Amino acid sequence: MRLDIYRRAEHDGKFSYLAVPEAKNIPEEATNTDWEIEARAYEVEDNADQIADFDIEHLSDQIAEKGYAMTSVVH
Repeated sequence: MRLDIYRRAEHDGKFSYLAVPEAKNIPEEATNTDWEIEARAYEVEDNADQIADFDIEHLSDQIAEKGYAMTSVVH
């Protein structure tokens, strides 16, 4: 699967990440924040459960449920 990865600055120099299937728009509930593109067409296996580089867990479950995946709030 190919994803577009976005990031936004948080406190202490950390970032949150948002993964959206390639060429899809950022979902409406997430467009009110300042997301910047981090990577386009980022390749992951179709059944991937996480993207460690971006602290995204439960990738497939999140995409199936919401249409996108985000960094966990605990990171």
